Amino acid sequence: MTLSRPTIFSPELARRFDKLVTIYPVRRSALIPMLLYAQDEVGYISEAVIQEIAERIGIFDLEVRNVLSYYSLLRTHPVGKYHVQVCTNISCMLRGANELFEHCKGRLNIGNKQTTPDGLFSLEEVECIGACSWAPAVQVNYDFHENLTPGKMDAVIEKYRAEQPADKSYL
Repeated sequence: MTLSRPTIFSPELARRFDKLVTIYPVRRSALIPMLLYAQDEVGYISEAVIQEIAERIGIFDLEVRNVLSYYSLLRTHPVGKYHVQVCTNISCMLRGANELFEHCKGRLNIGNKQTTPDGLFSLEEVECIGACSWAPAVQVNYDFHENLTPGKMDAVIEKYRAEQPADKSYL
């Protein structure tokens, strides 16, 4: 499908989208992969992202929003460079996840669904991330961290903080 306007995505991602809609028997099946790829590139699912993806697939914006409202891994607002998701579902909760989440709030000095002033970290309490056998677990972007304690979580946070360039030009 040809867009009626210039794309908001990089040329590489636009080409990937063009291919994605051809490999599924129904174009709409490409929606979730397209949203995930767009989120990785843009940082979140903006109104412009919703509109372009709907146009590329040939569906209404509302259909895209319906999917966004269902999947918690799809974000409609910017988050920090490192999005810290603390699982507080039953297995993690029983092994100290609530305390770990409170520790993260204090350590990062932010609340649930907030971002540090420097834009480096955001924090979110989430349901199951599928690491019940290794509870409590945290996901930072696409990286899993398991069997955590407050001390181990501090080391995780410091690992990501140390990866930043000294000039902080990522802000």
